[in-house]
Amino acid sequence: MIHSESLKKNKDFQHVYKNGTSQANRYLVIYVLKNQYRKNRLGISVSKKVGNSVVRHRVTRLIRESYRLNEMKFKNDLDIVVVARPSAKEITYKEAESALLHLARRHHIIGEKNDEKISN
Repeated sequence: MIHSESLKKNKDFQHVYKNGTSQANRYLVIYVLKNQYRKNRLGISVSKKVGNSVVRHRVTRLIRESYRLNEMKFKNDLDIVVVARPSAKEITYKEAESALLHLARRHHIIGEKNDEKISN
């Protein structure tokens, strides 16, 4: 992730849960909150309800890779927490990417104008 960091502290996750807005679909729930930094911070939460540690880490890697490859499309200065739902257990990369971008569009944190800024 070139222009982003990871959310790691529980207090940061709790702050986004409490003050951010959320959108959900079949596989994911995304919480978004504006931050004071000049970059995005991404947090991924996959509970034991999704599966054992192998399954949870696989889902985490799929979500992180989906974000990484589409990072240039996202607006800046956001804290983004992605929560995997139990139905994400059997998710493929294409489904993970589609679910992430779908929720980003619903949050209005993704747009074509950001592609132009990066390429110039």
